Amino acid sequence: MSIFETVRVAIESILSNLLRSSLTMLGIIIGVAAVITMVALGSGAQRAIDEQIDSLGARLLSIFPGQSFGRGSRVASANRVSLTVDDYEALVRDAKHLSNVVPEVSASRQIKFGNKNLNLSIIGTTPNYMTVNGRKLLQGAMFSEADLAARRRVAILGYSVPDNLEISAASLVGSTITISRISFEIVGVFDEVGSSWGPSMDDAIFIPLTTAQLRVLGTDRLRSLSAQVSEGTSAEIGMVDIERVLRREHKIRPGADNDFMIMDRRQFLDMAQASTDIFAYLLASIAGVSLLVGGIGIMNIMLVSVTERTREIGVRKALGATRWNILTQFVIEALTIGILGGLIGIGLGAIGAWMLANVAGWNVYISTDAIFLAVLFSVGIGLFFGIWPARRAAQLDPLMRSDMTRLFDSVAPETY
Repeated sequence: MSIFETVRVAIESILSNLLRSSLTMLGIIIGVAAVITMVALGSGAQRAIDEQIDSLGARLLSIFPGQSFGRGSRVASANRVSLTVDDYEALVRDAKHLSNVVPEVSASRQIKFGNKNLNLSIIGTTPNYMTVNGRKLLQGAMFSEADLAARRRVAILGYSVPDNLEISAASLVGSTITISRISFEIVGVFDEVGSSWGPSMDDAIFIPLTTAQLRVLGTDRLRSLSAQVSEGTSAEIGMVDIERVLRREHKIRPGADNDFMIMDRRQFLDMAQASTDIFAYLLASIAGVSLLVGGIGIMNIMLVSVTERTREIGVRKALGATRWNILTQFVIEALTIGILGGLIGIGLGAIGAWMLANVAGWNVYISTDAIFLAVLFSVGIGLFFGIWPARRAAQLDPLMRSDMTRLFDSVAPETY
């Protein structure tokens, strides 16, 4: 019997027991769909983090206020040493290995637009904030150095603010919004950035640093500083440069601890990436259990099929079928169930990933590697769990079994 004839017989056998074959495939379908969806979720999160890392360009360092010390112990958090505009100006003036420095002063304020009132974070910064942080504008333009110098009342809205105001971003540009009873012209709206590290900037409003300092917030104390290390310079050298300037500005004695903190922003992203990887592997492992259960189901059904088809195997052997023909047929049946289940599972997994992206709003990405892995798993499951039943079918001696059955039937009535 040719291999094509063997394949035809195997497929006809599956179709003749379609319901049972479908139930057998169910475990494979669920397992593959779960693997595809979970891997797509993990890959999407990975790509989002990679894009944010790439958008940072050169190494970006974040500087935060630390804690003051006295008599060997930390002073209460109320006495935290602050970063100020003077520190920002000192870094711009004296740091040798920084290409850009961005200050941020922040506080929550009441805003009003029409009949809408919201309490949002107001961030005062400089025009290079957008370039250094890799931000993009959805509408309008960034405020300029001239706006900064003139302390103009202009504002850039975060991505989520138009939704909170229930007005489209395009229609907001050019209109007026009130911040702490002071009118500001909206000149732009930032694109979405999310919150992969720190608080989300999508719910904030950005205004020039000088305007925030002198008109709205009334303080020169900074929430943080962002420093971009010069091209070809390592983050470690940038940290030393920052430390040199700020220790001098804060008059910290040699050997004393810093009253500020310097962090490489990529550390936050690397931590998020590691957490995402662990989460994805955990979910994929759970989904893999479904594949294992599906494979056991294939083996169970194939073993039952061998027992039920003893007569068929005997007829085929009487007509000249070899053990190899029988083995091949049962292996092909198991492979076909595994492959069909895998293909259906890939389709359902793609639908699940699409729903996560469009309904839940999560980042998902279905890679060709995930599809290839799912197909490979399906083939491997069908082959691995189909070989043992196929081997039993090939070694079965249906003639001897038939003789023993007739002998038992002839003896059994006399025992009653």
